[in-house]
Amino acid sequence: MHAPIELADNAADVLARIRERAPRVHCITNSVAQQYTANMLLAAGAVPSMTIAAEEIGAFVAGADALLVNLGTFDRERKSAVELAVKTATAKKLPWLLDPVFVDRSPPRGQFGRALLAARPAVVRLNHAEFTALSGNKAEADAAARFAQANATIVALTGGVDIVSDGRRRIAIANGDPLMSAITAMGCAGAAFVCAALAVETDPWLATLAALAAFGVAGEVAAPAASGPGSFAVAMIDALHRLDRVTLRARVKAS
Repeated sequence: MHAPIELADNAADVLARIRERAPRVHCITNSVAQQYTANMLLAAGAVPSMTIAAEEIGAFVAGADALLVNLGTFDRERKSAVELAVKTATAKKLPWLLDPVFVDRSPPRGQFGRALLAARPAVVRLNHAEFTALSGNKAEADAAARFAQANATIVALTGGVDIVSDGRRRIAIANGDPLMSAITAMGCAGAAFVCAALAVETDPWLATLAALAAFGVAGEVAAPAASGPGSFAVAMIDALHRLDRVTLRARVKAS
């Protein structure tokens, strides 16, 4: 699937299923990102849960439809919670996404990120520096394809243009707005939205494309209504909530 109109229709279909089914996404994420991530999921039609308590996280994940593992806050409690959550998700065959935030900035975080790859996340969403830290290669499309194939996962390499590869297929999505990079938790919320798509679309490749395209389009729709980063954060939630097929067809840019 490379035609923008096909991708737009797929994104619209996935979004409709999220709104219809209200999947629950359990999020282990950056402590500064929790509220915004939860609000973004609710705006999309999904249901967030956030606990990291050791005595209950297994039950929460077991009852969820997808799992987000974000390493933005890397303390002992969250590390333990991630291990328990991934074990449960694997046992329950739940799709989960690894967002290895800042693995390029500390060796322990990088080591943990590489260990999590062995547990086979459905999707790894990461920026160029994080990709280089995990893979040992420059963040290029061919390297992303090799990494995806070697780890049996979908690589979503984010930047000015998002590159998505499963090792065989590759697509570039050029939607979004510069204000998106001025909001803390925007990337975390985007990763959680991919998880919501994974919960309703059995092909993780299609789910990832749909979510990234829709999220980028929502950013483009929100930007003209904003006077700066603060109002943009609110407008982004509203834009995702109102996003429709007509808007997606008019705006999706993919190649």
